[in-house]
Amino acid sequence: MHPAPQRPPAPVGWRRRLLRLPIHLFRAGLGPLFGGRLLLLIHTGRESGRSHEVVLEVVAHDSDRLSWTVASGFGPDAQWYRNLRQTPQATIQSGRRYRVVTARFPSPEEGGMIMAEYARRHPRAARALCRFMGFGGGGNADDYRSAGERIPFVRLEADDLP
Repeated sequence: MHPAPQRPPAPVGWRRRLLRLPIHLFRAGLGPLFGGRLLLLIHTGRESGRSHEVVLEVVAHDSDRLSWTVASGFGPDAQWYRNLRQTPQATIQSGRRYRVVTARFPSPEEGGMIMAEYARRHPRAARALCRFMGFGGGGNADDYRSAGERIPFVRLEADDLP
């Protein structure tokens, strides 16, 4: 059993406003600026039933199956993650295109494989993500697999396959 990581608290004040800036860029039609690395998730609040938006980094994208995998950097207590657990139907904007998606939650073993592959493609970003989430610096595939088993991943699968 792994010790619980020391996850950072959710940002407040000016840090929260700064992190929400990409939402406004997506709304302005500037989603293509992110080159597919970010997406806008539009989801339903579990208590309010209202629509909420958050921009997330795409950890993996399968263009054949039209799925996008994202990670909850603030763990399973992130509001968007908890909302998707209750209501897995959502909408994403990737670039300028909107898609209706259903959230699926990979097993910890799948999470380990997702993280190891992400680290292979984006080593600096993977090290930063692991440090941010309290897993240390990472370094080899086993470290990333171990961290990935404890990171909550979500696979957003398009409902409108071609």
